[in-house]
Amino acid sequence: MIVTITGKLVRVGEASVVIESAPFEYEVFVADFTRRQMQGKIGDEARLHTLQYIEGNAAQGGRLTPRLIGFLSEPERQFFDLFCSVDGVGVKKALRAMVRPVKELAVLIEQQDAKSLSALPGVGPATSERIIAKLRRKMPRFALMVDPGAIGETQEAGSEVIGETFDALITLGHTEADARRLIDEAIAGKKKFKDTESLLTAIYQRSS
Repeated sequence: MIVTITGKLVRVGEASVVIESAPFEYEVFVADFTRRQMQGKIGDEARLHTLQYIEGNAAQGGRLTPRLIGFLSEPERQFFDLFCSVDGVGVKKALRAMVRPVKELAVLIEQQDAKSLSALPGVGPATSERIIAKLRRKMPRFALMVDPGAIGETQEAGSEVIGETFDALITLGHTEADARRLIDEAIAGKKKFKDTESLLTAIYQRSS
């Protein structure tokens, strides 16, 4: 199973990108939000976290075609996996719906904003209610993701540190709301934290 792909970005299409990883070129389907971030980076090296799925229905005589879906960070891939687990969503609908950053989508779900979720492509009122019911309690770590910037390790590492720090604060007895507030205040100065320990130190220095 291909879990990451790194290579030169050679084309950005309407629903997919092409990455050259010699001797092959791979078509990788991406959400609209990801596609917009990759525009203007043709010729640059790109690294995508990937999921594989099989498109088609052999039972109806159709051809089965393997597909790759790509994400700029591991948390985005994890979010997509959860999103697809909701009844009535699936891979294609999830890709269509992800026109906004994962952080924003997670906040909408966490805040039970069914109206805004219903406005996403392919997501109506009934589906938005199912999304909220199934995923609301799983969204805090995604709602704390760092703001998307460039393709690279910095964004991914920042999201991982924040997620682990959130889990640590919950373990230490903080509520979800309190943990989010403490992390938001600590990262407001745009300082980068290399690990969970340094972020926790900054949080408790601020609150002492």
